[in-house]
Amino acid sequence: MKIRILETAWAGRFSRGGFRLFPLAVTALVLTAVAVAAWGWLRHVNADRLEVYGAVPDFSLVERSGRTVTRAALLRKVSVVDFFYTRCPDTCPLQSAHLARLQAQLSDVPDVLLVSITVDPDHDTRAVLSEYAARFRAEPGRWLFLTGPREAIYRLAVDGFHLAATASHHAVPESTWAWLRPASAWAQEQQAGPKIIQLVHGSRFALVDRQARIRGYFDGTDWESIEQLQEDLTWLLGSKSR
Repeated sequence: MKIRILETAWAGRFSRGGFRLFPLAVTALVLTAVAVAAWGWLRHVNADRLEVYGAVPDFSLVERSGRTVTRAALLRKVSVVDFFYTRCPDTCPLQSAHLARLQAQLSDVPDVLLVSITVDPDHDTRAVLSEYAARFRAEPGRWLFLTGPREAIYRLAVDGFHLAATASHHAVPESTWAWLRPASAWAQEQQAGPKIIQLVHGSRFALVDRQARIRGYFDGTDWESIEQLQEDLTWLLGSKSR
């Protein structure tokens, strides 16, 4: 008889304790679900807030094929733009290698456009650009190589894309451009006589959306930055309105 009373009392206490614990367990599950949902929502909001660094101004340059390319070519495409020159022994080959890799990875995506603009137009003729493009297996129509008047190119680089670009007959002090992380190299300028100049250009890629707005800058020589570029580019491709 005593054993039955003890069993009944113990069962009652367990039942009452379990009843008290049940709401706590449900509350914990609900809070966990809310936290997961909030995290997903914040990721979506942060993605929607991808910065806009300005609109690409109108321009008119010549592609290696001979056709004229303007700002209109960037519309309805997601583009990656960089400035380079074919004689650059510094960062340009690595920049172009990253673009070639990006072209290969996105070969089945029709809305991606790669654009490389020379900062050495006196040397980088259409023929020279074509030879350089062939080295990286650039696909015509998907990866454009542009040239044109030096003044127009530098104005587009500095005022349009907010990237460094200059040509000097004297060495530019390292400290002057250090904060822009430029790529610089010596080159020969063919005028009345050969003059040594220093070509300085930013080594960053500019990500441009379908409305020809600049949405991000990425170090064209850094693997982690390139991976972030791919992630942001993929997000822009995900919606026709971005």
